[in-house]
Amino acid sequence: MMYKNMTLADAADEVVMKKLTALGGKGGAIAIDRFGTIAMSFNSEGMHRGYQLPDGEPFVKIFR
Repeated sequence: MMYKNMTLADAADEVVMKKLTALGGKGGAIAIDRFGTIAMSFNSEGMHRGYQLPDGEPFVKIFR
């Protein structure tokens, strides 16, 4: 994010959609920055996701 001046979502997409795909990989990432911004990027058919911020409720979902 810092070196390319990207948002968290753009940085997560850069890694998952470009770098991982270029290596022939499928998967995803859950990223949380210091402000609590959350990005969830994946290039597979579905992805289990979960997180909990210090002041919030747990979040768990399956996206397909």
